[in-house]
Amino acid sequence: MRITVWIISALLALVFLAAGGLKIVGSAADLEAMGEGIPTALFRVAGVAEVLGALGLILPAATRVLPRLTPLAASGLTLTMVGATVANLAIGAYAVVPQTLLFGALSAFVAWARFGTCAIDPRPQATLPLS
Repeated sequence: MRITVWIISALLALVFLAAGGLKIVGSAADLEAMGEGIPTALFRVAGVAEVLGALGLILPAATRVLPRLTPLAASGLTLTMVGATVANLAIGAYAVVPQTLLFGALSAFVAWARFGTCAIDPRPQATLPLS
């Protein structure tokens, strides 16, 4: 199960890093064409959330430094995908809805696993000698 969670986390991180990065660096004209009335600033905010979430899926768990941030990042990405699903329904982009639902469900699975049975223990604190 732990290997499955790591694989899903890595794949989600790649997807969210790419999607978020394109929203951050994409031109305003491209974002406006993609959004059909959704403000460009909202795309930029979503892009930042996706990039930070992608980093949060991997780095805290891999380094074991504040690993409790990993399920929080996965939860945040789940909420981001709920918002993306609502936005896609609002603009009539029904073809994209299954994709956002899938990524949301996978993010929810990672959050559930990292909060529960596949939680990562923090790195032990190093103790300094007193002499």
